[in-house]
Amino acid sequence: MLRDNPVMKKLVETGEERIGKIAQQLLSNEKFVAMVQGLVSRSLAAKGTLDTALRTALSAMNLPSTADLETLRAKVDDLEKLLASVESKVDALASSKKQ
Repeated sequence: MLRDNPVMKKLVETGEERIGKIAQQLLSNEKFVAMVQGLVSRSLAAKGTLDTALRTALSAMNLPSTADLETLRAKVDDLEKLLASVESKVDALASSKKQ
């Protein structure tokens, strides 16, 4: 109902146009872009610090980290493949002895 209203359409178009202009002005402002880049950089550094602190805390409590679990999962996958290979070889030997 509102979508068909010509006044609403005009308001939406005007709003989109103004927001586009504001975004363009902000992105062309070097200080703004530098500020956003600095903020992202500091956020990534803070995340790295937090990750390190969490790993240390988990280690102190003798709990595995996500990386530890991923390593363990990869080792289990490798073992499953090895066991499947051994099982197929044992099956092949058993079938050859039956013949």
